[in-house]
Amino acid sequence: MTAETTPASKPPVTEERPKRRQARGERRIAQLLEAAGQVFAESGYAATTTNAIAARAGVSPGSLYQYFPNKDAIAAALAEYYADSLDELLAPFAVVDPTSVTLDQALGASLEPIVAFHRKNPACLVLFIGGNAPGHVMDLQAPLMVSTHARIQALLTLYAPDLPEARLQLGAAVTLAAYKGVLPLLVEAEEEQVPALREQLKSLLLGYFDRLLTGAPDQVDARHGRVRPPEPKVSTNSPQ
Repeated sequence: MTAETTPASKPPVTEERPKRRQARGERRIAQLLEAAGQVFAESGYAATTTNAIAARAGVSPGSLYQYFPNKDAIAAALAEYYADSLDELLAPFAVVDPTSVTLDQALGASLEPIVAFHRKNPACLVLFIGGNAPGHVMDLQAPLMVSTHARIQALLTLYAPDLPEARLQLGAAVTLAAYKGVLPLLVEAEEEQVPALREQLKSLLLGYFDRLLTGAPDQVDARHGRVRPPEPKVSTNSPQ
C-alpha cells in the first residue's frame, strides 16, 4: 500500500433492510386481518379464537402474537380499517356539485361501492353493526359511526344548505339507521339480487329525503336536487 492509497470505504449505511422488514410486517398484518375478518364473519366473535385466525392466515399462533396480543386487539384493528376504508369511499360524495349532480345520482353512486365493501367484508356487520358481539367490541364502532354520520350530513347540507343544522343531524342519523337496518339483507343476498335491493334502498332513502329536506316556505325536491314552490294550501272551511 502506497502513501497515496487509502483504505476502501465502508459501504453506505442504508435503511433498505428496515424498510423491507416494515413492508413484510405490514403485509403480515393485512394477511392476519383478512383472515380474522373471514373467521369472525363465519363463526361470530365469541366462537372465534386466535388459533383459528392464525390457521386461516397460514401462520403459527406465535407469529400472530407478534402483532396482536389477543382477539380484542384484532377486532380493534379491524374496526380502524373499516372506518378508514368507508370514510375514504364516502369522501367524494360530500363535495359533489349539487347544480350538476342530482341527489338521486349522488346517492346511487355512493351506495354501490359502500354495499360492495360490506359484501366483501361481512365481519364489519357481524362485529360492529349486527349487535351480536360483546359490548366492548360494539363500542369500537363509534369512530365508524361518527365519520359516516358526518359524511351523510355533509351530503345533505349540499342540497339543503339553509336547513337548520339540528334537522340535518337528525336526518343523517335516521339515514344511517335505515341503512344499517337494510344492510343484513344486502350482505346476505345472492349476487344477482343486489342491484334490485340497492335500488329499493335508494328509493327508500330518497322518499325520506323528499320529506326531510323541506324548508319553509319552499320545498326541496330531493330526487332532482332543486327547490320547488310549496303546494297551495287547500282550505277545509265550507264555502259561506
